[in-house]
Amino acid sequence: MMTSWKLSKEDNSSLIHQTLYRSMIGGLLYLTTSRPYILQVVCMVARCQALSKETHVIAVKIIFRYLKGTMDYELWYPKGKYFTFITYVDDD
Repeated sequence: MMTSWKLSKEDNSSLIHQTLYRSMIGGLLYLTTSRPYILQVVCMVARCQALSKETHVIAVKIIFRYLKGTMDYELWYPKGKYFTFITYVDDD
């Protein structure tokens, strides 16, 4: 996911219909419950709801395209009583 892209409320692109943009953001916020790794970029585009422009819609469409391409990705939890969660820390 692209987290280095800077979104600005002061860009020169034209304004868009805010209800449509807010519904797109609402759908993405719903998806963050099952895909928490998209939360950072969804919050980045959600900050621009008050003055949404075409560049913000382009960013949301990029997120939707990413989600469409990763529909087969899933978490697997074993069926049973015990569950072992292993984390790896990068020591850089």
